[in-house]
Amino acid sequence: MIDLTGAIDATWPALRQVEVPGFTLREGAGGGSRVSAATARDGWRDADIAGAEAGMRDLGQRPLFMVREGEAELDARLEARGYVIADPTVLRAAPVDVLDDREIPRVTVFTIWEPLAIMAEIWAAGGVGPARLAVMERVTGPKTAIFGRIKDQPAGTAFAAIHQGTVFVHAVEVLPRLRRNGMAVWMMRLAARWGRAQGAERVAILVTRANDGANALYASLGMGEMGGYHYRKHPEEAP
Repeated sequence: MIDLTGAIDATWPALRQVEVPGFTLREGAGGGSRVSAATARDGWRDADIAGAEAGMRDLGQRPLFMVREGEAELDARLEARGYVIADPTVLRAAPVDVLDDREIPRVTVFTIWEPLAIMAEIWAAGGVGPARLAVMERVTGPKTAIFGRIKDQPAGTAFAAIHQGTVFVHAVEVLPRLRRNGMAVWMMRLAARWGRAQGAERVAILVTRANDGANALYASLGMGEMGGYHYRKHPEEAP
C-alpha cells in the first residue's frame, strides 16, 4: 500500500508544515495546490476546521483541504461549509518491472540533476515555473530530472523522486508540437529504470481524472488506479 500523503510530502514537499489541532497545514510558496492543501489527522473534530482555516490565512493562503479516499465525514463537513470540489485526482502505479521491460532507444531520454536550462524552459512553457522548480530543489531524498529528445530536438522533461520503495513522477511536460511521438512513455520507462537502480519496487504518478489523455496513456503502460483524492476549495475561490 502506498502512503499517499507521506509520498507527496517527501517527493513534492511544501516550504514548511504547520501542525494545528486536527490538521497539518502546508505553506506552498506559490507551488500549487499539492503543496498548499491542509490534510486531516486522526482524531480531528469539526471545531478544528475553523482553526485550520485561520492557520491557512495566517500563512497568506486561502483555505484549501485535500480530501483523501475514506474521508467521507470530512468531505461532508466541508461541503456543509460551502466548500466546492476541485481537481479529483487518481494515483496510478505499477511495479517497476512492468515499465522497465524493454530497451530504451539511444539518445532519447536521460537522467540529469541539476536540470538544464532547456528543461526549465520546457517546464515553463507548460506552466511549471520557478515556484515548482523550488519544490523539486527541496526534495532531500533520491531524486532526478528526466530530459527527453526526439527528432533531434529537445522535447520533454519530468521530475522523479523516491519514497518508501516507490518512485513518484511529477511535472511531466512535453512540448505541444512534439507530442504523440511517445516521449512521455520513454520518460516514464526511464523513471522506472532509474527507480529500480535506486532500489524502488513501484513507479507512481498522480493524474487529474479530467485528463483523459494522460489517464489513457498511463493505463496503457499497466499503471492501475491505487487511490486518490480531491480538493475542497474555499467558496471565495469558487468560479
